[in-house]
Amino acid sequence: MPDRVLPDDTIAGAFHVRFGPTSQSWVDPERPDFLAFEYVQHIAMLLDHTVLGVPSEQRLRIVHIGGAGMSVPRWVAWRRPGTAQIVCEPDRELTEEVRRKIPLPARSGIKVRDVDGRVGVTAMPESYADVVILDAFAGARVPAELVTGEFLDDVARVGRGARVFIANVTDVAPFHWSKRLAAGVAERWRHVVVGAEVAVHKGKRFGNLLVAGTASAPDVAGIRRESAALPYGYRWLAGREAMQWIGGATAWSDADTRPSPEPPGGKMWFG
Repeated sequence: MPDRVLPDDTIAGAFHVRFGPTSQSWVDPERPDFLAFEYVQHIAMLLDHTVLGVPSEQRLRIVHIGGAGMSVPRWVAWRRPGTAQIVCEPDRELTEEVRRKIPLPARSGIKVRDVDGRVGVTAMPESYADVVILDAFAGARVPAELVTGEFLDDVARVGRGARVFIANVTDVAPFHWSKRLAAGVAERWRHVVVGAEVAVHKGKRFGNLLVAGTASAPDVAGIRRESAALPYGYRWLAGREAMQWIGGATAWSDADTRPSPEPPGGKMWFG
C-alpha cells in the first residue's frame, strides 16, 4: 500500500493524511494549536463552548470515532492537558504510519484502539464519556453503520455530564441524508445545533456539516459570534430553526441506512 502520510510541500514538518485524492487530515506536530481546515476549527470551537471552557475537577473523557492524523485529539491534549482520550481507528496500518512519521506527544493521554466506532462504543461502559466526536470516513463517505438510531442509542448510553455528541458529515442541499442523522440526534439529545458554511447551507456547493447534540443548552450566541470571526464562518441553526431544518425527516435505522453522498468527482478535503 502506498504511503498515506505525506509531507506538506510548503510547511516543513507538517503532514497531510490522504486516501487517494481525498485529504483527511493536516497535522503540524509542533503546532497542535494550528488547525488548518475550517470544520476542525469549528469542532474545537464547539468543544470550547461546551466542556473545555468549563472548569471541572473531574478529568474529562473524550471519544473520537475516526483517527487519521488525530488533529483534534492533539489539539485537545494541548488545550486541556490531562484529558483522557480514546480514538477508535480500525486502520491499523494507517495508525502505525502516523505514529512513525508524526508521533503523538509523550503523556498525551491519547489511546488508539484498532476497532471501528461501532465496536469501540459498544465495548464502553455506561456513563463513560463527556464527549463523543464522530469524524470517520471510508474514502470520502461517512460509513452507513455510524449514523443509525441504534448506534446513536449506544453513543447516548456512554454519555455522562454534558453528554456532548458532535458529528462531522458531508452532504449537499437539500440535505436529505444529513437531516435523517440530525433527526436521530434530536430524538436522543435535548438540544441540537447544525452548522455549515453559508455556501453549503444555500446549496451552492457540496461540503461539511456539523451536527451536535448536547444535554444542556449551548451558548448559541457565543458560538455564532466566535464562528463569524473565523476565516470561514459557519451559519448555525439551533432550537426551532434546527427543528424546522430537520422537518419531517426520520432517523436512519440499521435496516435502511446508507453512506453519506459521494462528493462530486469523488474528491473531498477534510481536516
